[in-house]
Amino acid sequence: MARRQHGVLGRAQLIALGLTKSNIVYRLQAGRLQVVHRGVYALGPLQSKLARWMAAVLAGGPGAVLSHRSAAELWGLIGGSSRPIHLNVRTKRTRPGILLHRSNVPDDERTEVEGIPVTTVPRTILDCAPTMTERQLERLINEADVLRLYDELSIPTLLHRYPRRPGSRALWVALQKRNAGSSRTRSDLEELLIELADELGLRRPETNVILVIDGETFEIDALWRAERIAVELDSRQFHDTPLAFERDRRRDRKLSAAGWRPVRITWRQITEERAAVGHDLVRMCKAA
Repeated sequence: MARRQHGVLGRAQLIALGLTKSNIVYRLQAGRLQVVHRGVYALGPLQSKLARWMAAVLAGGPGAVLSHRSAAELWGLIGGSSRPIHLNVRTKRTRPGILLHRSNVPDDERTEVEGIPVTTVPRTILDCAPTMTERQLERLINEADVLRLYDELSIPTLLHRYPRRPGSRALWVALQKRNAGSSRTRSDLEELLIELADELGLRRPETNVILVIDGETFEIDALWRAERIAVELDSRQFHDTPLAFERDRRRDRKLSAAGWRPVRITWRQITEERAAVGHDLVRMCKAA
């Protein structure tokens, strides 16, 4: 049981296994068990975040789950090692080093990672919303996409379930910004790029150009041939799969090796960061 739980055990678990209170006291006195929290013991020093998280969940009592920033760390959505450890719990007990959140977590909003009870990715992001900016939430959603952490219960479904939760509005905005351009076609992006080139006084790029490199055929969305600049207009509609991810990176490598400068521009960048994109294009064309 300790191996499954990263070296930690709860008092109730030990008793359920047949140990008596005196058995537990004996092992504590002999140093075979070490107190982590009241009623939670370790078979030696806690040497990992997983062990600390598992111990905290056991200390939280029945139904406790890792939540908020701690859950985001366990899922790999954010880095660092936040303290205190965040739990969603049903009881009113307090524990040093643990921040308790008393709210209902239905079965479809909880799961396990590395054997540790934790809120699902959508619920984790919703819980983090009150303490994060829209940009931070957008990055959280993006990281979940990158890690392919999909869940049957989506963020929009949760927002409809909890319309008045703190942070809900910021999460809605972040979600809308994250999805901006996901249904736009390549031709929409091409038109915007041509308009931008006209505004900047740049020669219009060739579009949908076929290049043959090392016997392989590549279709380039937009090309400044003399400047050796090859632009890929990224829409999630066509690039949001593992196969497309690998294909796109291989394509960039081939272009670079052949002396081209591959550049990727997204819908959001060309609409919300238009001036910065234009500035960079002018610098690249002048430097060529």
